[in-house]
Amino acid sequence: MLALKLHGPQTAAALGKRLATTGEAVRQQLVRLAEDGLVASWSEAKGVGRPSQFWGLTALAHAEFPDTHAELTVQLLRTIRETLGNEAIDRLIAAREDETRQHYRAAMAGMDGLRQRVEMLMRLRSQEGYMAACEDPGDGTLLFVENHCPICAAATSCQGFCRAELSVFRDVLGPDVEVERAEHILAGARRCAYVVRKVA
Repeated sequence: MLALKLHGPQTAAALGKRLATTGEAVRQQLVRLAEDGLVASWSEAKGVGRPSQFWGLTALAHAEFPDTHAELTVQLLRTIRETLGNEAIDRLIAAREDETRQHYRAAMAGMDGLRQRVEMLMRLRSQEGYMAACEDPGDGTLLFVENHCPICAAATSCQGFCRAELSVFRDVLGPDVEVERAEHILAGARRCAYVVRKVA
């Protein structure tokens, strides 16, 4: 778990090299951790050949590590709400939403293809700690996944953050794209997942 926390999602083979053991030994431990809800796996295509299976920590696992920032954030949100009111919280979230939207739009400038835009969004969100991935179910849609929510405590305290996130995704992926949340960490899912499809 510490290796995944420090170095991010990896294959069992890569973890085996890092921990000076075999990939199979690591895979057995990862399966046990997955049964306890502490890690999750997904496939990613890397060049030719079969997709590689990557493993990453779940929100439950991240909660095992100290996080005083989360407590501070919740306290600040509560203080703002109590002293300045809900409108101040709404303005705070709107300002963050606008800043995020501008940053993402700049990063996607000149990108026309939907997959290209979704993969850029995946990279941007991963840089922010969301452990994002893009899956292709083969039905003409894309599944944009966030395996971790680094602002989970704040989002739990104020779900306006989640509404703003979905609004940003819809805006930056384009008017010809539909984005629907299919899984939600705050609703008890292990990840947040969004179905992304082109519309006429």
